[in-house]
Amino acid sequence: MTEAFLTLRAAPEGRTLLLSGKLNAAGAAALWPVMTRALEEKPKAIDLSGVESLDSAGAILVLRAGNNVPVLGATPDVLAVLERNRAALKAAPLPAEAPRDFAPITAFGGTVFGSIQAALSGIAFAGEALVAAFRVLFRPRMFRGAEFLRHLDEIGLRAFPLTLLLGFLIGLILAYQSSIPLKRFGAEIFVPNLVGISLLRELGPLLAGVVLAGRTGSAFAAELGTMTVNEEVNALRIMGIDPMVMLVLPRLLAGILVMPALTLAMNLAGLAGMTVVMESLGFPWSAVSNQLQQWLSLGDLTGGLFKSACFGLVIAAIGCRAGLSAGFGPRAVGDAATAAVVGGIVAIVAMDGFFAILFFRLGI
Repeated sequence: MTEAFLTLRAAPEGRTLLLSGKLNAAGAAALWPVMTRALEEKPKAIDLSGVESLDSAGAILVLRAGNNVPVLGATPDVLAVLERNRAALKAAPLPAEAPRDFAPITAFGGTVFGSIQAALSGIAFAGEALVAAFRVLFRPRMFRGAEFLRHLDEIGLRAFPLTLLLGFLIGLILAYQSSIPLKRFGAEIFVPNLVGISLLRELGPLLAGVVLAGRTGSAFAAELGTMTVNEEVNALRIMGIDPMVMLVLPRLLAGILVMPALTLAMNLAGLAGMTVVMESLGFPWSAVSNQLQQWLSLGDLTGGLFKSACFGLVIAAIGCRAGLSAGFGPRAVGDAATAAVVGGIVAIVAMDGFFAILFFRLGI
């Protein structure tokens, strides 16, 4: 409980604020809201005759009334503390509060400005990567083949078990769920058509992209973000080595080449899971293969593989950009990895919608 009190005394010439007790940090904090409301009524004076002790927090509470409100009844010690704090405030005045009338508009403008800056930064990153790629075309010895093979192993071979497991389960689930409504019409034989087209055209590339974004995009961002925080990227620039050529291009090329392979593995595993369900429903492999050969075309496969290559490029680019643009501090690497995963997943979903509209308009 506080030992400071505030009392209002009405008089013909105006109200007087009576402060008493110990105006220390705790007392000033307790009286701050009450004092704020009392000052809105413009008191005539402040009476400190009942104040036993005063520190800097209490002095600031009293001085909020301004120089036009006289202070009465203060002891010499209390007056000395007031004068010291008054002089300190004159030397370093308190910052004025920012206007809050247009806070929503200001927040919206900040969001728009930040989005524009992020878009311009992404365009600049794409331009730098394109220039670095042209430089490597004319000077192939700049490309680090060993680093490229390492990334192929990390994001390709080591991701196959997870991709096969996820594809098998997705094919299994799709087959079971689609067989339930088709069974009402005796059309379970069309389950391979539904699952095959869904996997090859949409779900295969999209799910492989989600795996790549969660597993590889975050790894790229964390690795490059750690190098940025440790100023290793700046050291490369000082030594005359282009980080785009050394760090970014091998990852981009690996992402482009690995994603179609992961998508193909996802499709095959999904078809295998669907076949298991069809076998359990009493349909032999010959019936399933006939349906797949009749309804699936090479265009379905090539369209999905083309989309997956684009997804791989975008996911690798977003991961590298998030790592190279990481800030400094203990949270920088984690924030970069989170931005890479979220940005990669959102980007591939948006691109998948764009490709769906494009393929529909082109009749593919």
